[in-house]
Parts: sequence; structure tokens; C-alpha cells
Amino acid sequence: MTVESNGVAGALDAIPAPSAYPRSSRYYGVPVAVHTEADGRQIPYLRRRLLPDPARLSVLAEHTVSAGDRPDLLAHRYLGSAEQWWQIADANPVLDPGDLTRAPGRKVRVALPAGIPGAANG
Repeated sequence: MTVESNGVAGALDAIPAPSAYPRSSRYYGVPVAVHTEADGRQIPYLRRRLLPDPARLSVLAEHTVSAGDRPDLLAHRYLGSAEQWWQIADANPVLDPGDLTRAPGRKVRVALPAGIPGAANG
């Protein structure tokens, strides 16, 4: 009996592969799946990224928004990289990242990514 005839190969093909995104990406660890079209073409895609519960993230700081603040500028200031703006978005339940800094006076949480222990939750 070959591997193909007993269905194991097909089952192994169905297991999503991890994505090749770097550790600093919000898509790191999100598995890649493949959709097969009716004509046999295979189209890879990233599975859905589930957002972490903001209450379970380790808070590093709370920032009061001032005029001119932007999520990428806050990420650079608090996290050392403007590309990490998504960590701030994850810590504050908003649909549009622009909502984080649109209103001066708003309190914005800056937190570590899910699963990384650090500062005490606040």
C-alpha cells in the first residue's frame, strides 16, 4: 500500500504550514493554507489572525494622545520600531488604527504582544 493510496499524503497536505513572516510581523505564526480552484490551481493564503484579548496583554505604558500623534510614531517611541504599530492596535480595541490617535486626550495602552510575559498588567 502506498502512502497516497491510504490517504495519509492528502491529510498531510491539509496541515497548514507556518508562514514565513519575521517574528516582528503581526502575521508571524499565522499558518498558510491552500485553496484549490475547480480547475486545479492552488492559491495559498494566510489563515485568519485572531486578535488577542487586550486585557491579557502585558501593559508597558499608557499614553495620552496629543495633536500630531500617530500609531507608528507611538510604536517607535515606546517599542523602538514604527512597524510595531499593530501591537498598540492589538492592545486597544479599535477597527481603524487611525482611531487610536484621532482624538487628543484619549488614553492608549502600549503592550507587549500576546504570549510574551513582561510588565505587570495594568
